Amino acid sequence: MKPSECIAILDFGSQYSHLIARRVRENHVYSEIFPPAVEPQQLRDAGARGIILSGGPSSVYQPGAPRCDPAIFELDIPVLGICYGMQLACLLLGGDVKPGAAREFGRVRVNVTRPEGVLAHLAGETTVWMSHGDVVTHAGEQFISLASTPNSPVAAVRHVSRPVFGVQFHPEVTHTPRGDQIIRNFVYEICGCAGDWKVGSVIDSTIDDIRRQVGPNARVICGLSGGVDSSVVAALIHRAIGDRLICIFVDNGVLRRNESELVAATFRDHFGMQLRIADASQRFLAALAGVTDPQEKRRIIGREFIEVFREQAARIDGARFLAQGTIYPDVIESGHGPTGHAAVIKSHHNVGGLPEQLGFELVEPLRLLFKDEVRLLGEALGLPEEIVWRHPFPGPGLAVRIMGDVTPRRLEILRAADDAVLEEIKAAGWYRRVAQGFAVLVPTSSVGVMGDDRTFEDQHLIIVRLVETSDFMTADWVHIDPEILSRISTRIINEVPGVNRVAYDISSKPPATIEWQ
Repeated sequence: MKPSECIAILDFGSQYSHLIARRVRENHVYSEIFPPAVEPQQLRDAGARGIILSGGPSSVYQPGAPRCDPAIFELDIPVLGICYGMQLACLLLGGDVKPGAAREFGRVRVNVTRPEGVLAHLAGETTVWMSHGDVVTHAGEQFISLASTPNSPVAAVRHVSRPVFGVQFHPEVTHTPRGDQIIRNFVYEICGCAGDWKVGSVIDSTIDDIRRQVGPNARVICGLSGGVDSSVVAALIHRAIGDRLICIFVDNGVLRRNESELVAATFRDHFGMQLRIADASQRFLAALAGVTDPQEKRRIIGREFIEVFREQAARIDGARFLAQGTIYPDVIESGHGPTGHAAVIKSHHNVGGLPEQLGFELVEPLRLLFKDEVRLLGEALGLPEEIVWRHPFPGPGLAVRIMGDVTPRRLEILRAADDAVLEEIKAAGWYRRVAQGFAVLVPTSSVGVMGDDRTFEDQHLIIVRLVETSDFMTADWVHIDPEILSRISTRIINEVPGVNRVAYDISSKPPATIEWQ
């Protein structure tokens, strides 16, 4: 991806950095996250038309707090500091930052005294989302204050002569109602971006990148799962190198019902790709026997996945590359983001997990895209709707949707319950309105009554999880029609032996994750 213009985001450890990137891209301008210490020339080389300094958990005045190179303010490229980013810009350019008399968290009314710069077109008073304990007590002679709150006398600033701006609040979150206007002001009116970047426009450049990386003779193995990410990767690489792509589908025994048949019909029969199906289900289930820890399940599945690929690769002459459907949230959640020190929310077996001795070079053309962008790319590539809009499915499969030991019987129960969930939301016209929907099996004995008998032993709880999200980094539970939930519950209890209780998960992300494990 080599867009003509880019908004560079310097990540100081904020949990919202990915949201800043999303908000910029929603305005049809490419954005990319960089580490705080990035060299100014690297930003210029990346085509940066603007620089955003993210928030962060540190205090700018503490020893060892992350800082950017002050030379970025000499590039004559507009800079917007958000929260910590604003405090850092003010500190580096002559202002003072100290602990506030009171912390500000949540919705706050801000008084816009000068509706200009990034605050152009805003009303005199507006609601914003705050999350900070430090404040800019004195902006210095180089900054003009644009807004204030009772606890933040300097809530937004602009530099008197340089294109440097700052806001103490977070315009990137939905809790700041006019935050999108602030982002648009910066991207278009201040940075002068054209706004001509669209996901589909990266197809040609990505194909060129793939051809350069792979060369004219080497073959690429693609780990095809049937999900949207690996499907789009397969379509991209097949367009780039044709039959030198060999797709391998690993049946690991913890997949959804009839998954192998669907993948074969779609990619081998319809698209004419070279596809090899490796049935390793017994191997995976034997390795998972008795394992209850979710991270250990992921580790085992990742290890066996690699070994199966090693065996398959040995049968393919000239296979030097392994293609994977790694996307931006995978990278961030696995702690492999641009800062290099992000918290590991959960490990992804396709991020940072391939040992050097495997001998492959990775091809990851989606590594800088969010899930909704991957879907748009899939549509531009001509993939069918049922693939492009298919709900995500975790790499470790049903193994991390079964709490506790993974057994053939529990897999059979969960597959049937999961089928009922998906069939009912499709029938009700909710499938596209739900970003991800699935069932979770909790193997706890649950008392119940069926007919005239008391049920208890070997009866399990099924949790239904339906979430809505645009980027899979934050998510909320779906406020779905209770009648649909009623039909789902009735079907599962009536049709799935071993289940006598169904519950609905109404937790958001954060603090929960989308998957249970």
